[in-house]
Parts: sequence; structure tokens; C-alpha cells
Amino acid sequence: MKQSKRLNPSTVEAAKPEATPYRIWDTLVPQLHLRVQPSGVKSWNVQWSRTSTRALGKWPGVTVDAARTRARAVLAETDQHGAPLSVVKPKADTTVADACSDYVTALEKDGRKKASDDAKRRFERCLYADKLGKVRLTDLHQDHIEAWRDRVEKGDLPPLPVKRGRPPVAKPLAKSSVNRMRTVLVAALNHAVARRKASPDVAFEWNSVKPLKDASQRRGLYLEREQRRALLDAAVGPVRDLIECVALTGCRPGDPAICLRADYDGRTASVRFRSKDHDRKIPLSPAAGAMFDRLAKGKLPKTHMFTQEGGKAWTADAWSDPVREAAARAGLPAGVTLYTLRHCWITDAIVGGMDLLTVAKLAGTSLAMIEKHYGHLVQGAARDKLAQVQFL
Repeated sequence: MKQSKRLNPSTVEAAKPEATPYRIWDTLVPQLHLRVQPSGVKSWNVQWSRTSTRALGKWPGVTVDAARTRARAVLAETDQHGAPLSVVKPKADTTVADACSDYVTALEKDGRKKASDDAKRRFERCLYADKLGKVRLTDLHQDHIEAWRDRVEKGDLPPLPVKRGRPPVAKPLAKSSVNRMRTVLVAALNHAVARRKASPDVAFEWNSVKPLKDASQRRGLYLEREQRRALLDAAVGPVRDLIECVALTGCRPGDPAICLRADYDGRTASVRFRSKDHDRKIPLSPAAGAMFDRLAKGKLPKTHMFTQEGGKAWTADAWSDPVREAAARAGLPAGVTLYTLRHCWITDAIVGGMDLLTVAKLAGTSLAMIEKHYGHLVQGAARDKLAQVQFL
């Protein structure tokens, strides 16, 4: 007959050995039971299926409370993975590319579409076709990841799948970009551990690969106003509106790309930007307001304000080539992107006297980032003002 009671030190101590082993089940954690042997040894066990049991230790070394805590942990692992972590064994043939693909799928299932798309683009660019993608998780070593990181930095990667806005040959990346690649890879590998597709022991290998140092460099390319106007004049088609928006508001390129007619309020001359998880409503300058007024005419609330030919929404792959071509026609330096215009806007706002907190809010970034990358501009402006003041 099954014995069940709320176990406590007194009831455990009072349990006497019998001719055959027997069990006392806990009513507080029903899967937990105390097994009493004829020898008098008392041990804790947790049962997560009809035929599967795990030992948790012996009484009195393991107290009642400790046994319950261990049992709950095992049951939580079972709910998530189908069995405790020590029981589930990773598949020996799972590769790094498999882990990355699983991670992308998991992000999308969790409703994190932007993060999923970002991770997918990074893996397509730097991992799926690379030799690291073919390495099995059971064989993965720190050296594999460090060698991959070096290849990514040098652009020493296989040809990329043909895609608009992206050259077929991988180019060298800045240290900051390499570090972002590493971050997404580590997240994918940690997800593989959480899903029991890799052993927790192997996590040491990628956790030992640290981010590259001195990766956060200031954006050096600055366009004068005349150059920005030349870029705008050289732009052909709908990309001109995208360029003008970034130049006038300092937003990220992804902000206008997903901006809807309903996000613009002409009465208050303000617009709502929603990219990069920085949902914010910002006021517009008269020039920016005039641009939005022009684009808003005749549009329904749920339609995009900025579109390609045919009304298609913009993507990074779609705007890269037209911006690059416009820069070339305008005779601008190589490397001009929409982010160059964002950098110019932030620089001009700070030099023009706008406080850093306001700049950070309007640009949709952190005050720490503004101080880190643009603090030198404030110091320079302060020196100029100090030079005009006579203190003695």
C-alpha cells in the first residue's frame, strides 16, 4: 500500500526499517519519496515518469528541505527538456551551423522577428558557409572560434549567396562588427546548451573567446552640408526621401523604413520611430515637418511613409546600393552610408549647443553612447566658450 504524508524531520526519523524496502511519498512534492532499506539506510529519490527515478542523496546528510529543493529542480528540468540535464545527452552529430539555425528559429517562434532576421543575416554572411559551421559541437574548441573570428575580421570567408545590396565577396569588418558577430554566435551556442544539444562542459570553449579590444572607435567620416546636399541631389528615385529623413532627423535607417502614416502627427509636427526597440516620439524641425507633410498626402494610416518603387517597404539590402551609387555620382569619399548622415546630424546637434541628453533621446540611443563617442565635441565647444570668458 502506498504511504503518503507530509515529510518532516520527525516523520523521517520515525520511519523504521522492515523486511523489504518501502517508500514514503511526500504530499508537498508528490514525486519525491523517501526509500527505507532493511539495513536502515534512508535515501531520497524523485520520480519524473513511471519508470524513471533519480537519487537525490541520503538522510540525514540531505535534509527534508534540501531534498524538496533538489526534487523541484529536477522536475523543472524535466518540464523544459523532457528529462533532467544529466540524463539528456546531446546528439553527437549536431554542428555549429545546426545550433545557429535552431537559434534563429527559436527567436522567430518567440515573436522576436527583428532579432531573428538580424541573426540570420549575420550567420549567412559569416558562418553557414565557413568551415566553423561544419564543426560538431562535441568537437568544438576555443581555437576553432578564434580562427573563425580572425577570418571574419580579415574578410577571409567563402563567397556569399547573391543578394541585392550585398557584394558576393566578403569584406574585412571593423572590430566592433566582429564583436557583434561573436555575440550572436555565443547566444546561439548557449541556446544549444539550454536545449540539451550541447554539453554544458563545452561552453567553456566559447566563453574563453573574449571580444576584441579597442573595438569602439568614433565614426570618422563627416560630410559637410554642401556634401550632404550633393548626395541628396545625386540620389535617384525613392531613396532620396530616405536620405533626406536621416539627414534631417538623425534617425537610424531602419526608423523610416518601418514608419507608417499613422506614426506621423502633422498637428504637433512629431513622428513616432519604432526600430531597434527604441520606441520614441520626437519633434520635427520645420524642414523635416515639410518632408513628412509631402509624403503623408493621400496615404492611409497603415501604409508605409517611405517605400521603394511599387510601394514595397525598404530593407537594408535594398537601400545600400542606391546610396552608394548616389555617393559616387556626388563625388563623395568611399564608405558613405545612411549611418554617415546620422553621425553628421548628431555631430551638428552637439556642436550647435544641444545638450547630450536631448540628443540621445532624439537619436534613440543612450546617453552613455553619446558621451563615449561624441563627448570630445562637448569638450571642444567648452574650450571655445572658455576662451571667450575672462575670469581674472
